[in-house]
Amino acid sequence: MRVHLRTFGCRANQADTEAVRAMLAAAGATEVADPREADVAVVNSCAVTAQAEAELRTAVRRLARDRPALRTVVMGCASAVPRAADDPARLDALPGVEALVAGADPAALARALDLPPAALGAVAQAQTGARALLRVQDGCDEHCTFCITTLARGANRSRPVAALVEEAARLADTHPEIVLTGIHVGTYGRDLGGSLGALVEALVARVPHARFRLSSVEATEVDDRLAALLRDAPAQLCPFLHAPLQSGSDRLLRRMGRHWYDAARYAEAVERLADGRPAFGLGADVIAGFPGETDADHAATVALVERLPFTALHVFPYSPRPGTAATRLPDPVPPALARERAAELRELARRKADAHAARRAGGAADVVVVGAGERRSGLTEDYLTVALPADAPPRRSRFAARLERAAGGGLLARPV
Repeated sequence: MRVHLRTFGCRANQADTEAVRAMLAAAGATEVADPREADVAVVNSCAVTAQAEAELRTAVRRLARDRPALRTVVMGCASAVPRAADDPARLDALPGVEALVAGADPAALARALDLPPAALGAVAQAQTGARALLRVQDGCDEHCTFCITTLARGANRSRPVAALVEEAARLADTHPEIVLTGIHVGTYGRDLGGSLGALVEALVARVPHARFRLSSVEATEVDDRLAALLRDAPAQLCPFLHAPLQSGSDRLLRRMGRHWYDAARYAEAVERLADGRPAFGLGADVIAGFPGETDADHAATVALVERLPFTALHVFPYSPRPGTAATRLPDPVPPALARERAAELRELARRKADAHAARRAGGAADVVVVGAGERRSGLTEDYLTVALPADAPPRRSRFAARLERAAGGGLLARPV
């Protein structure tokens, strides 16, 4: 069987696709890059925004058009969203789709692809990316009013520490960096009587030659153990935190259902990690144009972003998702105004990112080589993409560097 894999969405989805890739290899299937050469396509879907689902639908239709005999299985979040039998948006109504697999259920996927039982539980010695992805948990117990993920992924489910340490040790043989990912990573261990801080302590102690990185963690869920590692062990845990903000307005945070913090608590949490550290990277997600957002709410978000030491932002205009509580909220923001506010925040984020890069010029960096050929570049511990000289080590290498201004702009990592 020849299989084409296509992934949409976050790193959790990318990690799930790596698990699928290992199952297929164990079953003797052949992965092909060109869908026109495939018997089956497995499309890992995303439902976070209407645009993400629209892109998925376009891709599935294109697969069927380019190869009418292709059988398509859709997995991931979009395939798990509950839909009525007569809903025209059902994914199994798309051409070529013969099965839907909710989330990343490996047994259901094995049945859909008619894989032998031995393929279940297969693990890969290496992944396709320069950096490995280690999914530590799945699901989310919160109910943000804008988010469809809880409906698609279910409740928090943590993987055992021993299994994660074993997988990390295996991946560290071929990957210099391992990214810890999931749906609500900060809740890791709550169902097992543990914590994310305890897990990361175990990983850095038992897999000391790897560099670990957190993907997305709520700022107020960084406990003292995790904060200490972020501060004191930069060679083992990257000094970088992507901490979803969503809004700088307390009123909007309540409307969003994000009850566990307000703007002041968020600011206090990130400032204690970033203060006085030139090599600390701080990212966030921000939603512009959430229902009921006034000019004053938007101004509060701009002011908070301006004040805090962000080095990157993911800014999204609000996207209504059917089935979420936010679609029933009054006072929708006109889409054009939401886009205008998003553009303002992105411009502010660009200026802050440029200022951070300027401060890092002349400093030391811990660089991992990613990409290949013309797309080959380096990634620093604080999540800066840097150019590499011709004599830099190959992909999947890690080296100490001095950062300097590149001739065409940006930063160059010079090995030292």
